[in-house]
Amino acid sequence: MGTRDSTCWTILHEAAAGSDVARAEFAARYAPVVRTYLAARWRGSERLQDLDDTVQDVFVECLREGGLLERARADRPGGFRAFLYGAVRHVALRAEARRARQLAREPAQGIDLEGIPGGEETLSRVFDRAWAKVVVREAAERQSVLAARRGEAARRRVELLRLRFHEGLPIREIARLWGLDAAYLHHEFARARQEFRSALWEVIASHHPGSPEDVDRECEQLLSLLE
Repeated sequence: MGTRDSTCWTILHEAAAGSDVARAEFAARYAPVVRTYLAARWRGSERLQDLDDTVQDVFVECLREGGLLERARADRPGGFRAFLYGAVRHVALRAEARRARQLAREPAQGIDLEGIPGGEETLSRVFDRAWAKVVVREAAERQSVLAARRGEAARRRVELLRLRFHEGLPIREIARLWGLDAAYLHHEFARARQEFRSALWEVIASHHPGSPEDVDRECEQLLSLLE
């Protein structure tokens, strides 16, 4: 995905066909999104003890013969994000139904009612934020791969973004450390951000096939989730 030239749908189809490499990549990439959603859905409940097993169940349901991956379609409204959300919600509802009688006997004082999200809309936003983090990380990986092909200057711009956003260093401080003119580095910073935006656009387009305008809207929505 971020380190490959194939789209996420290629990975999904390879996983559905039985590729161990694609299945491992699929699970590693999206497990944090699945886990975050389920943890929010079951916060304050004894169902949290089933979290690890249910995360596994989501991927079993997706990857088994005749499972959800085989029925996934790139032209589905909402793209891959909508597919994964539907998958994790389906498995969560099934797990809840399986334990319904036990949960009915759960003492009320054992539940942190203040900690439980207010409804599916809240849970959907939790899922979307976790998804946004995964996609942004994938875009950063994509930018790094492209920079490695383009040469030292492009690799330096990736490092500039890391220092600015992950280390919190101001541009003037980075310019001092690198022995460069601050105005020049501001220009390079703007270029680095544009390169990241292009990488993000490519990643989103691979998850969310559609017109350029559709991808632009998805980019804006995704970035707004992280503000």
